[in-house]
Formats: sequence, C-alpha cells, structure tokens
Amino acid sequence: MGTVAVPLPPSEILVPVFINAIEIGYRHFDSASLYGSEESLGQAVAEALDRGLLSSREDLFITSKLWCPDAHHDLVLPALKKSLQRLRLEYVDLYLIHMPARVKQEVEGLNFSEEDLLPFDIKGTWEAMEECSRLGLCKSIGVSNFSSKKISQLLEHATISPTVNQVEMNAAWQQKKLLEFCKEKGIHVSAWSPLGANGACWGTLAVMESPILKQIAAAKVKSVAQIALRWIHEQGASVIVKSFNKERMKLNLQIFDWELSTEDTEKIKNIPQRKGYLGEMFISKDYGPYKSLEEFWDDDIDNYQ
Repeated sequence: MGTVAVPLPPSEILVPVFINAIEIGYRHFDSASLYGSEESLGQAVAEALDRGLLSSREDLFITSKLWCPDAHHDLVLPALKKSLQRLRLEYVDLYLIHMPARVKQEVEGLNFSEEDLLPFDIKGTWEAMEECSRLGLCKSIGVSNFSSKKISQLLEHATISPTVNQVEMNAAWQQKKLLEFCKEKGIHVSAWSPLGANGACWGTLAVMESPILKQIAAAKVKSVAQIALRWIHEQGASVIVKSFNKERMKLNLQIFDWELSTEDTEKIKNIPQRKGYLGEMFISKDYGPYKSLEEFWDDDIDNYQ
C-alpha cells in the first residue's frame, strides 16, 4: 500500500484510509519522509493495534526512505530517528535511500534548484545506512531508483548488501535488464508506479489505456489494473499500489488465485516501453553531478521515449 499523494490529504482523511487498508488485508505500507504521510500512518497503526485489528506490530511491514537533503553521512541516522518518531515505531522493517542524489541539507522537500545539487556520496551514505541496521532501527536496508551501474558501485564498498531496489516498473516500463541484474545479485525488486501513475502530477496512461492489457482483461473478466498487477507479481517483484478508494483497494488484492497464460505474457512483452518519471530535477549541465538523463539512469534509460 503506497502512502504518497499529491496533494496530500489531511490526517483526518488519511488515517481512516490506512485503517481501512489494514482491515481489508494490507500489511506492507510504503512511506517516506518526503511524502509527509508518516505521522498519519503512525497514528493509523497505533489505532489499529488499540482496536485489535492487528495482534502485534510484527504483523506489519513498514518501509520508509531517506530523502536527498539527509543523504549526508552524519545526517542519515538522525533522519531515520525523526521518521521513527513520526511513525511512533521503534524500528522500520525496511529503510531505503530514496534517490541516488544529494542536495544541500537546508533544502525542504522538492523545493531545490540546480545550485542545490551536490555530488552523491554513495560510500558514506551507505556506511551510515549500515550503522542504522546494526543499531536495530531498521531490519533491512536498501535503495530506490538505483540503476544496475550504481548498485555495482555501492557493492564495491558495502559490508551489508541492499536487500531491495524499489524502482518504477510496470507493463509499459518492464525493467527487464535491471530485474535480471537484481536477481543475479540477490536483490529483491519492488515496483512503484505499477499502474503508470496516471492522474498524478507526472506519469503515463500507457498502462491503463493499453489495448493489449484491455484485451487480456476482457478475456479473463478482470480489470486492467488486476492484469497489470498480476504481471508484476509473476515477474517476482512486489507491488506498491496506491488507491484511497475502498473498493479499488479490495480489487487490487484479488490477484493471487489466478494466473496469466504464457500467451498473455508474450503479448505483454510487446507493449511499447515508455518511462513515466525522468527525474529531470536532478539534471544540471552547469552544476552537475548528473549532466544528462543517461548519467542519472545509466544503461537502464536506454529505451525511454
């Protein structure tokens, strides 16, 4: 269950949404300091425990992420402690570096300019992530939006390997090369934007309007969203899907008691590929450190349109 929304609803709306999700059966909640949803999620978890909807904290898997102003060696641990305070938790199950990027520490949210961009200290930041793990403040550590090349660079220094790489992945951006690379390295892939994020401030209709997915959905008497989510599940990746609509939340969970056929999977391979999120805010020809999209995404951007 994703917890990001633009604009973010107030807590009096978010908390009941998250409690509804727990009642329906969601157990993994994906959050981040950037999203502004940690406090509402923490309140929902506390209320769910009080009401007996969960037997214990261990019933849930909570993810949070380190945002770019805190991607400095000495700021990682304080940033995680702040997230834990907002979440009202003693630990998160998974803590991720949100982006392979760093900005000046006074920056708030997405409000930064080219002059605020700094070289990404992959070695120092990961060392601090490992310290968070050793302290027991997160059960696992990983990355998000990292290319194969950047993961390879991280592994040169790591004593604890990342357990997860959370990336944009859907039927219209299938990430075949990255998925295979992560499997070889024993890194689990988690898919954000599984439905293309249509209706967000960025994204694509290439998933939900795909004629191929619509054809498969009609034949199987399923929704296009269910076909798209099932396809990701069958690739061995986990799905981070976000809907605040109770009925769609239920439908998005109904993907585990049926399968796509080999013919279906072959058809999905033919869907034109288009990356929805380019991350252009991290690109600067004058200030760097990434002067092009190719430098930011490396070989994983080869097929973007």
